[in-house]
Amino acid sequence: MTSGEAETVATEAEPDRRRLIGGPGILLVWLYGVMVVGAVSRSVYQIAAEFDRAPLPYTLSAVAGVVYGFITYTLVRGGETARRAARVCCAAELVGVLAVGTWSMVEPSAFSDATVWSDFGMGYVFIPVLLPLSALYWLRKGAPHGDAA
Repeated sequence: MTSGEAETVATEAEPDRRRLIGGPGILLVWLYGVMVVGAVSRSVYQIAAEFDRAPLPYTLSAVAGVVYGFITYTLVRGGETARRAARVCCAAELVGVLAVGTWSMVEPSAFSDATVWSDFGMGYVFIPVLLPLSALYWLRKGAPHGDAA
């Protein structure tokens, strides 16, 4: 392969990767990045300093941070494989937010402290419930024509 052919291949691959973070996708990456920092820093402190006080909520906050981190990575990485992985993770995130949000409202005694997803993310201005909905819409809208399902 000549250097010209390599440049053509690299240039052809670039739009696929940029497509996930173009336009409103940049805002999604930024918001997910903020949520990574918030959830991970919160859970690291809570697990290190107060784990015996509320192990379930602190563990769930750590899980949320890992999920946010993976989604951020896939959005930045780009490409169709990353798009599919991000859609699966955003759907799992939405299920987690709805499950933990419902659980925290139905059985508040199970949560001696709040998690990122408690009360559907009320402590984070409901961003945890709105973000996966927005991301799923964005990922579906920008999918290649035959991959919208």
